[in-house]
Amino acid sequence: MKINDAVFGELEFNNYDWIGYKNIEFFGNKVKVALIVRGEDDGQFEEEQYMAYNFLIERWQQLQQSILEPTLDYYKQKRYELGYDVESNENYPLIETATQILEKITLVGIFVPDNDLIDFLDIGLTFDCTWDMENGLGLCLVKGEVTEVGYQDVAI
Repeated sequence: MKINDAVFGELEFNNYDWIGYKNIEFFGNKVKVALIVRGEDDGQFEEEQYMAYNFLIERWQQLQQSILEPTLDYYKQKRYELGYDVESNENYPLIETATQILEKITLVGIFVPDNDLIDFLDIGLTFDCTWDMENGLGLCLVKGEVTEVGYQDVAI
């Protein structure tokens, strides 16, 4: 089933979520991302979902900047946990700046949860990353603040 929502645009139901694609600018580059909206097959979404998505889009330029430091901190911690701060690994090179971490990530998805998850996140962002191709990178946002960084599954 397909719908054309006034806010989310064209979406298709996959028996669990509504999925569409959006072109969005990420640090000056146009990228095509999957937009995943949690919802029932009736295509009716909750007001909080619209509010969270609109909040993200309206503040996207500022929010992009706010995700880099938590991402860099996560990367450094993961690198330390794996022992690559002592023993080098080509997948986990030394990265010390937000600009360097930006070169290692690609935005691939925006997740808009329903009210069942709204206490934990109101938007999830998913990324491909060079250091973990299998699990990727996920960020949970609540009112524009990064609340959790981890594998992609933390954000969906």
